[in-house]
Amino acid sequence: MTESASLEQDALDKKLAVAFDGKVVRKDLVRKVKVGANVPVFVLEFLLGKYCASSDEMAIQMGLKVVNDTLADNYIRPDEFMKAQSRVEQLKGDTHTFIDKVKVRLSDSEYWAECINFTHKYVHISPQYVRDYDRLLTGGVWCQVDMYHEYDEQTKGKNPFWIKRLQPIQIASFDLEEYRQGRKSFSSEEWIDVVLRTMGYEPDAMDRRLKLLFLTRLIPLTERNYNLVELGPRGTGKSYAVQELSPYGALLTGPTTVANMFGHMQGKYKGMVSIWDVVAFDEVADLQKMPKEVITTLKTYCESGQFQRGKEADTGDASIAMFGNTNQPIDVMVQTGHLFAPMPDVIRDDMAFIDRLHFYLPGWEIPKMRPDLFTSHYGFVVDYFAEALRALRKHNFTETLDKHFTLGSHLNTRDQKAVRKTVSGLMKVLYPHGEVSRDELAELVEFAIEGRRRVKEQLKKMGSFEYYQTSFSYNDKQTGEDKFVGVPEQGGRDLVAADPLAPGSVYTGAVGPDGTVGLYRLEVTITAGTGKLKTAGGVKGPMKESISRAFSYLSSKKVDFGLGREIDTSDFHIEAIDLLNNGVEAEVGVAFFVAAFSALRHSPVTAATLILGDMSIQGNIKEVRSLTEPLQLAKDNGVKRALVPIENKRQFLEVSGDIMEHVDPVFYGDPKAAAFKALGMN
Repeated sequence: MTESASLEQDALDKKLAVAFDGKVVRKDLVRKVKVGANVPVFVLEFLLGKYCASSDEMAIQMGLKVVNDTLADNYIRPDEFMKAQSRVEQLKGDTHTFIDKVKVRLSDSEYWAECINFTHKYVHISPQYVRDYDRLLTGGVWCQVDMYHEYDEQTKGKNPFWIKRLQPIQIASFDLEEYRQGRKSFSSEEWIDVVLRTMGYEPDAMDRRLKLLFLTRLIPLTERNYNLVELGPRGTGKSYAVQELSPYGALLTGPTTVANMFGHMQGKYKGMVSIWDVVAFDEVADLQKMPKEVITTLKTYCESGQFQRGKEADTGDASIAMFGNTNQPIDVMVQTGHLFAPMPDVIRDDMAFIDRLHFYLPGWEIPKMRPDLFTSHYGFVVDYFAEALRALRKHNFTETLDKHFTLGSHLNTRDQKAVRKTVSGLMKVLYPHGEVSRDELAELVEFAIEGRRRVKEQLKKMGSFEYYQTSFSYNDKQTGEDKFVGVPEQGGRDLVAADPLAPGSVYTGAVGPDGTVGLYRLEVTITAGTGKLKTAGGVKGPMKESISRAFSYLSSKKVDFGLGREIDTSDFHIEAIDLLNNGVEAEVGVAFFVAAFSALRHSPVTAATLILGDMSIQGNIKEVRSLTEPLQLAKDNGVKRALVPIENKRQFLEVSGDIMEHVDPVFYGDPKAAAFKALGMN
């Protein structure tokens, strides 16, 4: 984007300026000032809104000079605190105005202010300011401070600094109804772009899905007790929303204590979950040394918003966000392990804690920050938008989806709560006025289900059968249609083609010794030869042994099957394609037998068929280790019929009716029967 183009207002800029006059700012100005000033965005936008609220370029440039001069003269750098203190002292009673973060505490019945960069913990402050701005007591507020120096008789000159006037750098009042009415002036697409520009991003460089991923980062700021995790590459701005877009979020960059998170045992000081709207952990890999007690208490808090300190139970409504870096490509992570691998052991080993996460944001889908992703258009002054998100925390949209949809049977109570809270959060960000169409709501429901399913899929990998129900869906009340939602990184659904495969190709599944379910496509190719079996990629370990047994049986019975000449003059090449890339040790003897039979007969297996079971070298059928998991996987991925060993028939009592409604079981008692039924020859 050229400099001249960046200064031109587009239609959305003009519409936003009319609907929210005085509450917008040009975002490229923020970046210009931000480069030379290490202050929060909401502080910069306070000044820009004060001095650069104009569309006239000359007025903007003059305003920028005032902003830069204000920061140069009034913003205290931490390494220049002595210079600042000396300047106040030299004024001999006159005030010096500066910008700093101010905290207040009560000590011996007196209120004392601590100015962080000014580096003084005992600054006199009027109790009236504490009554007017109670957040001074709970973490501190960025302020414009008028301070003077005067000898303090009581402390004999030890505390000579006094605050004469204090102005928080945040809007004095916020009208939620005005905000909601203003939202009605915009279409959904326009409002999404407005919010993204408010965050500093340019939506023209994004597709719809990427927009939603960026907007999801705002949910912890507007939804109470929301638990979000985002893992992805470095440089994608994971913690930006919490750190820069609101004065109500706290970002921790290392381990913390129970007392810091939840307050002191005697109740003397409140903890962070009672003070902030969001408590975020950046670089979660660095939390390895965090006390286990923190995770244990956090686990209870993330479930109910309650925690126990001493004899008293207490509550908080702070959301919890966790950000971390991935060190491997996503396909490698999916193939070799699970997507919580970057987490420290203290978190990763506690699956009950992970189960309380409402949404796993796939950070690998978000690009590294580059110039074309930043906007030069108008967006809300961040502080105004932060107040909007905060005001909406008091409202509840968790039942909105009930108007048009119901959630599927595989979503347990905790899953449904997660989906509802995500939908509620996205409603507050995108549809704060409550007006949403069926299709728009369906988009939010699908997105919310995907984020929760991503959590559940990893728990299934980590915890085996306990979390096997991951066929997440929702039902449209109007059409009665069930819609299943997958996760893109592992295929999620419909990996099985609806059309018949070529002769010699079959789908098969198996449950590994650790309970993980695998899905494979076996491909048998026949060339001229002398009756040998040749294995190609993906065939190893137990799979290779099971295929060898099946081939030995086929060779020993070739005359009985009327295939003596064909087998004697052919070589069999077998390849296994791991459709889920999870390396399950699968025993697939019957599937290989059917695939070889199909190749020899030049006849394809019936479309969307899954073949389960293994066999001995004498052709005796071995039952499947478990039916529920592979049949659930089959249903999720488009299978319409499954060949199942007759020995597993009794296990069908454990299979849900939902699975049976979509997957027809076909029982077989020997390899030849399996082949004939698979090919539809009986």
